[in-house]
Amino acid sequence: MKTIRVTHTTVYRYNTPVRFGEHRMMFRPRDSHDMDLIDTKMTISPPPAEVRWVHDVFGNSIAFASFAGEADELRFKSEILLQHFPYTPPAFQIEPAAEVYPFQYPADDMPDLMPSIMRRYPDPDNTLEQWVKQFYDDTPVGTLKLLTAMTHGIKAQFTYRAREQMGTQMPAETITSGSGTCRDYALLMIEALRTLGLAARFVSGYLYDAAADVSPDGMVGGAATHAWVQVYVPGAGWTEFDPTNGIIGGQNLIRIAVTRSPSQSIPVQGTFAGPSNAFVGMDVDVQVTKADGEVQ
Repeated sequence: MKTIRVTHTTVYRYNTPVRFGEHRMMFRPRDSHDMDLIDTKMTISPPPAEVRWVHDVFGNSIAFASFAGEADELRFKSEILLQHFPYTPPAFQIEPAAEVYPFQYPADDMPDLMPSIMRRYPDPDNTLEQWVKQFYDDTPVGTLKLLTAMTHGIKAQFTYRAREQMGTQMPAETITSGSGTCRDYALLMIEALRTLGLAARFVSGYLYDAAADVSPDGMVGGAATHAWVQVYVPGAGWTEFDPTNGIIGGQNLIRIAVTRSPSQSIPVQGTFAGPSNAFVGMDVDVQVTKADGEVQ
């Protein structure tokens, strides 16, 4: 068990005062058996006229803020203190019928799993299906072995490249370019698993890197928002895999949102009304640190 503090600050800057439309925020994790939320605080400047909370279709906590007046800067600061109880192999168990792939999900689960099994992105040249064959070539294979091989394979085969552009690459584009971000890696693995008929979801949140407490060098994604994958495995349930860092299980992964696709898990999004050239830039600062000793 670790006590983790997360501070996430996003600042939008403009060259003239503008009027802000409604903004949508995904900062708050859900309490679970592997994560106990101790304290949370969200500060918005200028102060919003109203903040309302809802649960989205996936059960994630979403905040909506509306604003009155104008300003040349909009700042969101989220502070979270939580206790994390991760599990790692072989701590999770797989039902005997699903220990070897291919297997079939129970019929009662299929209506709920189907949205996470259906492929979402075009692959006209079968680039993704050809890539998947290195992990499964129609010969039965251990389910955990398959998932582990794909997680480690993405980490080994692709070059991590941060980019300024918004959005996520198509899985075939990631394969062709040989590079991507954590979001690209997660989407590649999700779609690859879906080609095999496995249920997979997109997870966004934060990565705690113990090495970063003493050195700036460490795992990829430790100083920013991070993305990884959940796979539904009978007996183990929704299990986490991080292809960016080769992590199996939830070790050091702080889950904020679970969605079907990356576009549904953007931490902050909104609009403004003003001159088309008013937007100057955006700054994001994420700090994830160990906070043992703060909670008795």
